[in-house]
Amino acid sequence: MKAIAFFKLFRVLDVKAALLLLTGITCLVMMSAKPGPKPKKKVAPGTSRQHIEWKDFGGGPDHSKFVEFTQINKKNVAQLEPAFVYPSGDNAGYKFNPIIVDNVMYLLAKNSSMIALNATTGKEIWIHANLRGIIQRGVNFWESPDKKQKRLMICLGNSLQAIDANTGKSILTFGDGGSVDLKQGLDRDPSQFGRAASTAPGHIYKNLILLGSSPGEPLFSGPGHVRAFNVITGKQEWIFHTIPFPGEPGYETWPKDAYKYVGAINTWGEISVDEKHGIAYFPLGSPTYDYDGVDRAGNGLYGDCILALDARTGKHLWHFQTVHHDLWDYDLTAAPQLITVNHNGKEVDAVAVASKNGFLYVFNRITGKPLWPIEERPVPQSEMPDEKTSPTQPFPTVIPPFQRHTVTVDDINPYLKPDVREKMIARVAAAKAGPFQPLSDKYETIAIPGSVGGASYGNTAANPDKGLVYVMFQELPDFYMLKKRPDPTSPNSRVTAAVANSMNQGQVSYALYCQSCHGTDKAGITELGPSLLNLNGRIPLDVFKSTVGTGRGRMPGFAHLEERTIDDIYTYLTPAALNRHLIDVPLAMPDGPVVASGGAPMKTPVVNPYGFTGMKDYPAGYTGPRVQYIERSDYGVSVPNLLSPPWCGIAAYDLNKGVIKWRIPLGDNKRDGVIGKGAPNGTQGKGMVITASGLVFATCIDGKLRAIDADNGNVIWTYDLQRGNPAGIPAVYESNGREYLVVCSTGGLIDKTKNDADVPKGYIVFALPEKK
Repeated sequence: MKAIAFFKLFRVLDVKAALLLLTGITCLVMMSAKPGPKPKKKVAPGTSRQHIEWKDFGGGPDHSKFVEFTQINKKNVAQLEPAFVYPSGDNAGYKFNPIIVDNVMYLLAKNSSMIALNATTGKEIWIHANLRGIIQRGVNFWESPDKKQKRLMICLGNSLQAIDANTGKSILTFGDGGSVDLKQGLDRDPSQFGRAASTAPGHIYKNLILLGSSPGEPLFSGPGHVRAFNVITGKQEWIFHTIPFPGEPGYETWPKDAYKYVGAINTWGEISVDEKHGIAYFPLGSPTYDYDGVDRAGNGLYGDCILALDARTGKHLWHFQTVHHDLWDYDLTAAPQLITVNHNGKEVDAVAVASKNGFLYVFNRITGKPLWPIEERPVPQSEMPDEKTSPTQPFPTVIPPFQRHTVTVDDINPYLKPDVREKMIARVAAAKAGPFQPLSDKYETIAIPGSVGGASYGNTAANPDKGLVYVMFQELPDFYMLKKRPDPTSPNSRVTAAVANSMNQGQVSYALYCQSCHGTDKAGITELGPSLLNLNGRIPLDVFKSTVGTGRGRMPGFAHLEERTIDDIYTYLTPAALNRHLIDVPLAMPDGPVVASGGAPMKTPVVNPYGFTGMKDYPAGYTGPRVQYIERSDYGVSVPNLLSPPWCGIAAYDLNKGVIKWRIPLGDNKRDGVIGKGAPNGTQGKGMVITASGLVFATCIDGKLRAIDADNGNVIWTYDLQRGNPAGIPAVYESNGREYLVVCSTGGLIDKTKNDADVPKGYIVFALPEKK
């Protein structure tokens, strides 16, 4: 009846009046309707809330270091200020990426203790103390679908352990009494190698933790096979042999039985996971021995490969080798970036991989097909006896490299002191250089990038949906020259030769980096550096590494030194401490709500991390050529600032077009010594975070935090942390409607005239001022 009455009314009105009446009725209906809920961010079924929570190492499973937050933007970023600082509480330097879940921040501080904080106030919730030997870069977080069970997965020494994230206590039902021995299950006699520990946290996929390892780099190091473990039981669910066994694809690229003695080919960097497709991407490093490959003729799969596996089963899906028969230590270690691009008019899921060799490789994420051609080009061949280098190496054709690949005398830094510069001119003129130039025992070769140049862990990030990839890079060249090694077949010579070589390397590195402050006799120089005598009983290796890397007090951090160089220096300083991974030095119990100490008991003894006590010779029946050469102890050292500046930067790639959108130098040079006054900026970058508001937050060894405009590379805000080498990847999170940025800043003072206690040291948490 109401409808009939309405139409009768409509007939008696003119059209204009009728339309006005109808519009008014529509508005009344809309006003009376109840407002619906705000649309939630879309999350693919069965996946985590990527880019909305920082609950994984590197931000999320895809390791993009990208967040969908826009509260902090280009207009207000200059208003950022510390909301609170959580002090690290000791003298160690940490390089930890905090994770934040449900307003709880998990971090490492206070004598290597895992700590849970209220993420908005910094108040301690619990402390699991004295986890000496824990990996320094981060942990993994897992929770059950109902969120009642929450676990932190940690690597402690050669073990994998689980900590209850609610209580902070070790979960003793995990593995064997609370730990999993990572030396077991590698399909090689565990007595034949020293290390199987991981130096990176791996990644969680459903109820699995995907894990790499860092077996070391000496001859006969352990294998770097990648694995998955059940996060509830600790059971090893699958293994992929990165050094193929007989009958497995890739075995033909090695000499017979190479799987019995070749080491490494490991993921010591960042794994990325495509949760939607169930694919895990492992960046793999080089095989051992790094610089002499006579005992591993062939291309050597899966060395220096990006490896795509079914995350559930470990089944091989595809791979691409970026370096054949590596002789330059050109590991892949930076996180593969999972992006979506518009390619040839189609939307394509892609993966971009940045290497230590200075190239960026881009593939279809599902098929492994390169988006742009990658050409095999002829390269120089080795003149060393029995060394059979690959006749070609793969070169991207469209994607430009992010740094230089050649060195001439014209490239030498004009800011070097005159006497140093003249020596370097003569040295460069006499050397051979260029991409993939093989090493020799008759002349120097220059590798650019060197083994610690290019892009390393923490150095890549992305805006995934826009196809933008950001690469931090270091232009650090290496000089190499080979020399004969002691006969590895004589009794006990493997241990003796390895220790002797490490000590020789350490002595050279000590003279280069330490002697000016600690003296030729290691006894220290007044007001410059303390005594390093009797170090055996005072400082364990893990603390020594973090201190050298990030600095302490007035001592600067030496972030450009690779782990092996620091190992060698420690060997030189502690010749009696062969079994030195976890020296029995008591650690003080930290203040606060300590709920546990020391982690779960490990049933296998701690072993020498160098692997010297393992395999000493080739397996019985081996008749092939033997590794005879090592890099000379007075060579093989990165030469900082050899080239004209800048020495570090960020390159932003638009992979919809295959171009570098912008490239900028990063950092303010503060080096003294060989560098003269007036040198421009450019030092070593550390980590990045990308936001949906168009910001790139970047840290750098110079101790400054920068906000960079993602559109053009302009630096729009700088905050001086006053401590060098903020080594951990920053994190961005949202809690109670407020956006936060947290940076781990535990390095040495930049301004040596300041009092160490007066400069914040720890986790600095930034936010915009609260509205009053």
